[in-house]
Amino acid sequence: MKYVLMFVETEQFAKELEAMGELEQRAAYEAVGRWFAENADKITHHTHLAPVHTATTVRLGQGEPVVTDGPFVEGKEVVSGFAEVEVADLDEALKLARSWPACPIVEIRPVS
Repeated sequence: MKYVLMFVETEQFAKELEAMGELEQRAAYEAVGRWFAENADKITHHTHLAPVHTATTVRLGQGEPVVTDGPFVEGKEVVSGFAEVEVADLDEALKLARSWPACPIVEIRPVS
């Protein structure tokens, strides 16, 4: 079964990452790299998204579409990347999410 794990970054997490020294940041990124390497047999696709300030949003449904710069909602949490995984079931997807070493929130959705 396929799921998408969406890695959600909070403002607090971003501030903590920014405040880290170079060695701490490198170790944090290396932990993410190890996670992807250790789970490569289950990951079918993944990517890191550009920062939220680069987003463009198109709002549909009320006459002409409205295009705005920025994310679709103002919030303290943003999706910073995702991985599509092929696993046996939700329990296995949850196991992967629990082992994620970075952003403090992982949203899991089945792929239909």
